[in-house]
Amino acid sequence: MNQEVALELRREHEATEKTIFGFWLYLMTDCVLFASLFAVYTVLRHNTFGGPNGRELFSLPYVLVETFALLTSSFTCGLAMLAAQRKAKHEVLFWLGVTFLLGALFLGLELHEFSKMAAEGNSWRRSGFLSSYFTLVGTHGAHITIGLTWMAVMGLYVRSRGLTDSVRKRLILLSLFWHFLDVIWIFIFTIVYLYGSLNV
Repeated sequence: MNQEVALELRREHEATEKTIFGFWLYLMTDCVLFASLFAVYTVLRHNTFGGPNGRELFSLPYVLVETFALLTSSFTCGLAMLAAQRKAKHEVLFWLGVTFLLGALFLGLELHEFSKMAAEGNSWRRSGFLSSYFTLVGTHGAHITIGLTWMAVMGLYVRSRGLTDSVRKRLILLSLFWHFLDVIWIFIFTIVYLYGSLNV
């Protein structure tokens, strides 16, 4: 009987490892997507067609608030995962909630920035620079929206099903996805906003 239990546990562990490996492969394809968008942005960032450039459009203090919110959400997501390892259900729900609110704050700030630019006549149709900017940053924002939806669903799972092995495995994948988006944002902040504000 003990051998059967050990064999079953081994199979579950191997299945979990395969799932995580498959998710890493998905993240690598997302890396290729973002690398392509960064390349397009780099080529078109000086193609303003007589319109404003990054130095005229971007507000570094505003973007720093966005960055602080998203990077803090990565930290709180890590706290949720530590709580999941201890099977502390209420702590997981609390930290997932905080992470969700910080992610929603980031997304709200980004949408406000987009709408303000569009209202001033600087939409994605204004120039090649703005087209590439909206595509790159907007794609990241779409991923944040997916992450927030996933997080809300996982919160419901944790509340209704508890911290089963299946739920904890899904939380690991969510955590990988969320940390990946934070890393992508660091590149966006540096290449788009920081260099753009300095007009490099």
